[in-house]
Amino acid sequence: MKSAKYNNIFKLNKEWVSRKNKENENYFSDFSESQSPDFLYIGCSDSRVPANKITGLEIGDLFVHRNIANIVSNNDLNVQSIIQYAVEQLNVKHIVVCGHYGCGGVQAALKQESFGLLDNWLRNIRDVYRMHYCELEKLPNIDVKINRLVELNVVEQCKNIIKTSYVQKSYIQKGYPTVHGWIYNMQNGELVDMDIDFKTILADVQRVYRLE
Repeated sequence: MKSAKYNNIFKLNKEWVSRKNKENENYFSDFSESQSPDFLYIGCSDSRVPANKITGLEIGDLFVHRNIANIVSNNDLNVQSIIQYAVEQLNVKHIVVCGHYGCGGVQAALKQESFGLLDNWLRNIRDVYRMHYCELEKLPNIDVKINRLVELNVVEQCKNIIKTSYVQKSYIQKGYPTVHGWIYNMQNGELVDMDIDFKTILADVQRVYRLE
């Protein structure tokens, strides 16, 4: 049985379509033929972090992939296929990993308990925790620890992207894409650029992962 909240989605959709057509009668036809986004956005699935809204970008500006805690795993064919397609077919200029403070996936990874199937996914974050254990254990409280692990996780996922052959090859041949790490603060709605040093990380990664 369909609820009122469910049916309201289609009402809101019609209202949105009407508004857009009033603003530009070719709005939908302009976007329907092809896409050429400059950005690949890899973010968390959290419903409070909608990619287009927090960036203020329009339809067609972002190619988006989202999962729990914005993980880029080498054995996740979904995210790896997304990255390769974005780089080789869409020619994106920027790849962004966007985490958010208070991330539920990061909170779960810090708990020493089992979450069933989810444990396989949380292991990616727990590996980041293990790598930075000494720093994280010195922090004064759990909230600070969570938010710092959010930041460290974003950096490590950026590194995972830089390790991929298609990103390295494209950058060497074309000068793009570059990789960026962002944090979204749900308390004030602001995005924070972590100023990932892409060239330095690339040079460091290529000592072992040079795949051109």
